[in-house]
Amino acid sequence: MTRISHIELDDRNLPPPTPEIEQERKVAIYDLLEENSFTLPQRDDRAIPDGPYHLNLSIRDKRLVFDIETEAAEKAAEFHLSLGPFRQVVKDYFQICESYFAAVKTLPPSQIETIDMARRGIHNEGSRVLQERLEGKADIDTDTARRLFTLICVLHFGG
Repeated sequence: MTRISHIELDDRNLPPPTPEIEQERKVAIYDLLEENSFTLPQRDDRAIPDGPYHLNLSIRDKRLVFDIETEAAEKAAEFHLSLGPFRQVVKDYFQICESYFAAVKTLPPSQIETIDMARRGIHNEGSRVLQERLEGKADIDTDTARRLFTLICVLHFGG
């Protein structure tokens, strides 16, 4: 019961994503819903509603918003994170992804693999930043953080 069972991205005010960005989004959502670990820790004396949870991710007023509800549509939590700590790693991730998507079309497998290793390294850094920013708000494992970081990048794409 400590998981996300539904996820939505509020991208209404963003430009349409590129086909590559849309594919990243679909894969991240699929993988996230297949397997994730998401727990809301006890805070103060408030009861924490049991999961599984529905997560709505958005960017509002230049802040990343996690709006979390139970499957019965009861508010479980909402927290806002500054986008500042994510800016550089998201920028780096988009740059390396552009290189990767271009490389796949023209370069030999050995060079693609080198770029992909760099891409995974930046992705790991982004997931680490996310886990740090969520400390005390939500407990997530590394794979969940990686998939959520991909979705944050999708939201940043238009921001």
